[in-house]
Amino acid sequence: MMPAGSLLDTHLTNLAAALVPYRRCESQLARWGAELAHRLAGGGRLLVAGNGGSAAEAQHLTAELVGKLHHDRQPLSAIALHAETSAVTAIANDYGYADVYARQVRAHGRPGDILLLLSTSGTSANLLTAAHAARDGGLTTWALTGPAPNPLADACADALAVASPDSQVVQELHLVTSHLLCEYLEQELPAALAASTRHEPAEPAPAGRVPSGPVRTGVEVVLDGGTGQQVDA
Repeated sequence: MMPAGSLLDTHLTNLAAALVPYRRCESQLARWGAELAHRLAGGGRLLVAGNGGSAAEAQHLTAELVGKLHHDRQPLSAIALHAETSAVTAIANDYGYADVYARQVRAHGRPGDILLLLSTSGTSANLLTAAHAARDGGLTTWALTGPAPNPLADACADALAVASPDSQVVQELHLVTSHLLCEYLEQELPAALAASTRHEPAEPAPAGRVPSGPVRTGVEVVLDGGTGQQVDA
């Protein structure tokens, strides 16, 4: 039996207190996971960033998406911006640390992509600058933060704010959030891939030629010796 007032008891008490309001996030987590599945299945990309421990949590999420959580599936496009160390240090040196993520967002982000920013405080200047750059570029912005209201949650289109004053507890529930996002995504992914396939535009036929039969792959070599014979390589 742990002694009352011990470090472990205090930590677990804080975590248990935060779990009660966190349970109310289920519908938001399911919605985010489904939306992420459809965006990535349709060729979109997830960009993530954080500072310190939140950077490690963000990179954990991209590893699950590019790799897998449970079952084998196609890799999904997700980039942890803080892991681009040469870009981060070059941008910080040339433009200032507040721009280390915003400049990468402008480089890699496309309309319809998702930018997810993680911060226990919700006040990091480089994440706020990135959120504004993403909004200007037509990206969807999400935030994982500590207690709301906070500037980052206000700057993003949607936010999941962990209701705990303990930054360690906030980070621990951000990790739970990453795992649940992947759970909901992988649950929705088959339907998202099927929908993406249905909506793919047909390949245009070359000018002056009507395609017949299956589409050929590889290299096609045409021998024009007046015989009209065709050889496929």
